[in-house]
Amino acid sequence: MNPEVTGSRREKLANLLADGENVIVFGNSQDKLSKFSQDNNFLYLTGLAYPELIYVAGKFGGRFNDMLFIERSDPERIVWEGKKLSAEEAIEISGIKRVKYLDEFYPTLSAMCPMMKTIYANLGFADLSRPMTFPMFKLEPLRTRHPQIEIKQLNDLIAPLRKIKDSWEIQQLQKAIDITGKGIMDVIETATAAMMEYELEAMLFYRMQRSGVRNWGFAPIVASGLNAATLHYEKNNCRIEAGELILMDVGAAYNNYSADITRCFPAGATFSERQKQIYSIVLDAQKRVIEMIKPGVTLADLNQATTTFLAEGLLAIGLIENTDDVTKYYMHNVSHFLGMDTHDLGGRMATLEPGNVITVEPGIYIPEEKLGVRIEDDVLITETGFCVLSQNIPKEINDIEEIRQAALRK
Repeated sequence: MNPEVTGSRREKLANLLADGENVIVFGNSQDKLSKFSQDNNFLYLTGLAYPELIYVAGKFGGRFNDMLFIERSDPERIVWEGKKLSAEEAIEISGIKRVKYLDEFYPTLSAMCPMMKTIYANLGFADLSRPMTFPMFKLEPLRTRHPQIEIKQLNDLIAPLRKIKDSWEIQQLQKAIDITGKGIMDVIETATAAMMEYELEAMLFYRMQRSGVRNWGFAPIVASGLNAATLHYEKNNCRIEAGELILMDVGAAYNNYSADITRCFPAGATFSERQKQIYSIVLDAQKRVIEMIKPGVTLADLNQATTTFLAEGLLAIGLIENTDDVTKYYMHNVSHFLGMDTHDLGGRMATLEPGNVITVEPGIYIPEEKLGVRIEDDVLITETGFCVLSQNIPKEINDIEEIRQAALRK
């Protein structure tokens, strides 16, 4: 990211704010001995992938002002933690001109309180039985001493911005998808029965790291046999048996933009007849749903159509006796928004607009047959229809079998 990218976003944010409305976004903290990952809303607005930062913006008298709070550098800690982000570096990376230090946050906020009506913050969510999130904790003194100020979730404000991807964002998503696709191909071209699921995960991660990607967009699912019928299976610790189908639901995160792709392939050279039958129903439903995509269509429309298409297929093979029974084998939504979060901001009932990127992921899960099939692609909504960003990752039965047969001849 660069100041031109994030500066444009802050301009759009300013247009969303009314007089007396403010935004406070807390960067993530650095956990000891772990890789740092920035809060996506903070990164979206600032481009700063550094810990312990706070972004504050507000509109007063019709004028938008914003500032950044950073850590003071402690010379005695440099040998342990390295040099902190300097004010000059923060300005250069983000384009935000006003920079203060964290110990000035509360004094500055106190001076602003009389003018504040509403604060949108990345509060997160915490069950009542658990401690407050860090943003909740930091804003608790304000909540108790200035109850006239309404504190709201930032996602409610920023969702309309984040759900429409610009050309730069689409490029990041395409890069993440392409890297993920190469990792999937590595696995399909190499995997054999008797391997462990985590060996396949390692192949994918190796491809990601070699491609300059440090993080998954989400915990990868590499599931064989019965495990593929568990929707959020993440253990990836079972031995792959001959004759099983392998399901991979994976995604690299490039510049914090996440791919989300699912592909299935046989442990052997070919699909069994039953695997082909179920796979074909899922693939046909996915293709038909993708063809429906255009501006004005709702995610609810896609969900309803998916249920109908899968029910038709299962009725035809006699697995169910009436359409209502489809929920026994298909129990999730077909789509979600995709972006910096794998399940990105936008909601489940949204109407599609140009610039949205969504997943399309029908599936059929038959635990009693130790069989699960899901096929997932990432799709950009264009002015007139759609573009499948993951179209180069094979999913046709003939193509997958051809790859597997060549792999097992080596």
